[in-house]
Amino acid sequence: MSPPEPAPAVGLRDVSMAFGGKTVLASVDLDIAAGSVVALLGANGAGKSTLIKILSGVHTDHGGEVRVNGSPAALQSPLAARQLGIQTVHQRIGEGIVPGLTVAENLVFEELAQARGNPFLNGRRLLARAREIQSALDLGWSDAVLRRDVTELGISDRQLLILARALATRPRLLVLDEPTSALSAAEAKRLFALVERMRDDGIAVLYVSHRLGEIDALADRLVVLRDGLLTEDQARPFDWDSALRAMLAQAQEATAARPQRAGDQGEIALSLRGVPLFDGRPPQDLDIRAGEVTGVVGLLGAGKTELARGLFGAEPFPAGALELDGGPYAPRRPADAIRSGVHLVPEDRHADALVPGWSLARNISLPFLKSLAPLSAAGLVNRSKEDALGRATIERLGVVARDEHSTVEELSGGNQQKVVVGRWLAESPRVLILDEPFRGVDIGARRDIGRRARALAAEGAAVLVLSADVDEVLEVADRVLVLTAGEIRLDAYGDDAERDRVIQSISASV
Repeated sequence: MSPPEPAPAVGLRDVSMAFGGKTVLASVDLDIAAGSVVALLGANGAGKSTLIKILSGVHTDHGGEVRVNGSPAALQSPLAARQLGIQTVHQRIGEGIVPGLTVAENLVFEELAQARGNPFLNGRRLLARAREIQSALDLGWSDAVLRRDVTELGISDRQLLILARALATRPRLLVLDEPTSALSAAEAKRLFALVERMRDDGIAVLYVSHRLGEIDALADRLVVLRDGLLTEDQARPFDWDSALRAMLAQAQEATAARPQRAGDQGEIALSLRGVPLFDGRPPQDLDIRAGEVTGVVGLLGAGKTELARGLFGAEPFPAGALELDGGPYAPRRPADAIRSGVHLVPEDRHADALVPGWSLARNISLPFLKSLAPLSAAGLVNRSKEDALGRATIERLGVVARDEHSTVEELSGGNQQKVVVGRWLAESPRVLILDEPFRGVDIGARRDIGRRARALAAEGAAVLVLSADVDEVLEVADRVLVLTAGEIRLDAYGDDAERDRVIQSISASV
């Protein structure tokens, strides 16, 4: 008789979760074996973040159970998860550091927090322990660096600090959520070597990334999450076409009839010549035409957000030239773009779009205060006009809110997104850029946003929609571009932009 298979390091059984009546995870079963790297793929809104937070002990009111070494485990808090050997390195780096403490104190922070009597108050012992922890990643930070306030570190070094601290506990399961998003190529290569070493040491790794090349190089297995369901489970060698279809292809009944255009007929509203989206990547040329919706499909790291923020002046392009309606266009800040009629719905609504504590109406009116503050009123905002703008947005996009005076914190994530989209639809731009505009909104709201974008194009504006979701783009766009690693790999209209061809263009970059 052969010996029984060892229990998975961590397993999920029938794990489900809903927010406000909307199912986010549906009966998820997943085993992660010791000494294996399991890659988790999923488009935005697939449920990845919820699954990670369940494993991390953040979400506790879920259905089903989490098992550790085959036994049910109560992950009632992040501390409980860490004590059971589950360490998570979250995508938001700012959540993992403690400003005001030194680099060394941040490296030993978990031990400081848990140790009774605080044995590390002795600076020499703390520094020695910090050196030990950083050695796991060969960081090579001097004592002078270890004594600095952690906020003096760059973003990539903060990411490496969090990784080193997590590894110091020799976890049973290490969850890495987009771990290379802030790392250089050399730093990412160092991380890959470390992940391989952890696998060899028997540590289970759940690797969450949109970067297909990383997954192809590192993972023993990949699973795909879509709309809260596990839709694919593959062992090496991976079938990338199948994986991407499982991740990106949408149920036909949820997809509206897409627009059809014969080709490049409209006048050029905005053009780019010789513009590199990343350092070291080839310069790109692109014409964005008035009267049509141009959709850009790309996974994380493809360059979508760099394109959007560069056009909006938030992160000016390092080289090349731009023209708006045939004249020079060189925005150095968002205010320049707004004055020129170029508006952006940003990808990260919390960091770049919403003001906490402000009402829905005030958040919508923020970029257009001059039009609401005539000189005759001594520069004071006309509150009745501002309120009317808020009410119009509520009605146009179906925002679920008490009224226009509701603070943004009172709204659900999806309704916050509607407010951000509604803001930039409030006035008629020459160019409207929507970066992941459908994130966190239901199908009905997505259709409403799509119809409004197409109506704006019909009025003569140029509309640029950027998304990692193929169907979101196909549903709204006349023209489809595929962007991978800062390069345009497909530029097609109508029938030439079928789903299969788009997905093949993405998978060809692996």
